[in-house]
Amino acid sequence: MNDDKHELEPIARRGLMLVLSSPSGAGKTTLAKQLLASDNSIDMSVSVTTRQPRSGETHGKDYYFISGEKFDEMVAEEGLLEWAEVFGSRYGTPRGPVDMTLAEGRDVLFDIDWQGTQQLNQRAGDDLVRVFILPPSAKVLQDRLIKRAQDSPSVVATRMAQASNEISHWAEYDYVLVNDDVDKCSLAIRSILHAERLKRSRRIGLSEFARRLQDDL
Repeated sequence: MNDDKHELEPIARRGLMLVLSSPSGAGKTTLAKQLLASDNSIDMSVSVTTRQPRSGETHGKDYYFISGEKFDEMVAEEGLLEWAEVFGSRYGTPRGPVDMTLAEGRDVLFDIDWQGTQQLNQRAGDDLVRVFILPPSAKVLQDRLIKRAQDSPSVVATRMAQASNEISHWAEYDYVLVNDDVDKCSLAIRSILHAERLKRSRRIGLSEFARRLQDDL
């Protein structure tokens, strides 16, 4: 081995899309925030939506709040990777920022439902990692929806009725976690992300790394 040769550069990789889905109230938003706080190599995908902001939400940070006409324009121009209508409002993922982030070797986190995940799966292929979050029980789910005090009793009832349909799609995901302990569930998500980053197919610089390593031996 030639000791004078330089150290090899870190192995380049392509970014991945990490989806967290769950029934409303199962805790995916809290889990997403914990992941973003613990890992500086993943960015949150900021969706566009036609609904009105909730208390404490910021335009450009939580969502881009746009008109129905603007949403229609983005759909027509294929500017959305996915979109869906949920409880009377439409949500979608802008394509440009995601493509740019993945090309830079960074990851993108999505807080979307099963409809959006199906559309992403058609477009993203191997870039996509899907995680579904289940509540430990129906009672816990209802209690969480009531406790967060963001919706009226009628909307809570609607979300509970919709939860069964959402949960029926769990088998379409790569990983399924039960959020009975938020810290343990958060750790499991970080473990999944770490393992997926190491997949050979995503390490686009691996062939060059191995060749240069052989040359240095």
